[in-house]
Amino acid sequence: MKSYKHLFSRALAASPGRIHFAAHSHHLWPDASYEGHLAAWDDAALLADRKWEKVFGEVIPEAQRHIAGELSLPDPRTLAFSANTHEYLSRIFVSKWFGGPVDVLTTDGEFHSFRRQSARWEERGVVRRRIVPCEPFDTFTQRFLAEMREKPADVAFLSHVMFRSGLRFDGAEELASYASPDGPWVVLDLYHSFMAMPCDFSKVADRAFLMGGGYKYAMAGENAAYLHAPPGYAPRPLQTGWFADFGAMEGKQGEVGYNKDGSRFLGATYDPTGLYRFNAIRHMLADEGLDTPSISAHCEQLRARMVSAIEAGEAGATLRDAQLLKPNATGSQSRFISLRHPKAVQWKSELMANNIVTDARDDILRIGVAIYHDEADVDAFCAGAAKVLG
Repeated sequence: MKSYKHLFSRALAASPGRIHFAAHSHHLWPDASYEGHLAAWDDAALLADRKWEKVFGEVIPEAQRHIAGELSLPDPRTLAFSANTHEYLSRIFVSKWFGGPVDVLTTDGEFHSFRRQSARWEERGVVRRRIVPCEPFDTFTQRFLAEMREKPADVAFLSHVMFRSGLRFDGAEELASYASPDGPWVVLDLYHSFMAMPCDFSKVADRAFLMGGGYKYAMAGENAAYLHAPPGYAPRPLQTGWFADFGAMEGKQGEVGYNKDGSRFLGATYDPTGLYRFNAIRHMLADEGLDTPSISAHCEQLRARMVSAIEAGEAGATLRDAQLLKPNATGSQSRFISLRHPKAVQWKSELMANNIVTDARDDILRIGVAIYHDEADVDAFCAGAAKVLG
């Protein structure tokens, strides 16, 4: 197996004894991100007031092209950027609210950002949730689609890959078939599939909102969140900022104008440094001949090795006896392994105290693999876990 540790020399050297298997939570930054970060600072110093001309004229269009290529979107201009995907939750849902509660079809596997926000909205009567359980895993896609078929929701919101279990939703095309500008809207959270597995959303790009970001598998860190807004959906978002009509800033202010592309969903000033890092990383991957399929193949070998080692007891009896979730029978798998046990949070803390980095979500211990791992890292994790947890 080829090693790609040289691409992460700064992060790996910063903590030599660390065994880091939480790339699905906080991906280590490659060296290229350092160069991108410096480029953002240099542009701010050199261009000063004219910085935003370069950001809007070069940095954003380049990032749009990279993401459109990853998702097979026909037009990069449908993409907008913000500091985080949570901003887009408000812009989408507020635009759908017309006085009565918004009927939302979702799941019990969503990340806290949406789970918490939608629950709070429901407390105030802004939304009414219909929640489809993720388990049993083997019927999840069919059950979610059946709910939508029986009663199309105002907004169907769910993750493409669930953040706790790694469960994959395979019904995007049928789900999007119910969407229309005036009728149901479909929103897919791609945070655990973007650059984690090959994705082709070309057949739903005209009917589905897609959101994701650079914090995890894109390796770019914070402030690199994106939204793909299908043409004609929410042409005038109710919650808006001055970036949504950036070109009109110097003109006489009259009616609230919007651009017609994805930038209609922009908010206000944010730090573009994450996009500099993202673009620099994409150049690094191109120079190395790496893409999402090749990185996924590398990680899948390591993931399979880790699963086999855990099942064989090489990571200790404690992890062997936990419930190893296998939510997807076939196809692309998540970049992390999920172990279910009531002591998951305790195990994570004990491992962390010994500089073995995983993460826990309720009763799930997540162990994630990345391009900076090799077989020796898996062996080191297993030996460390066996020693710490038994």
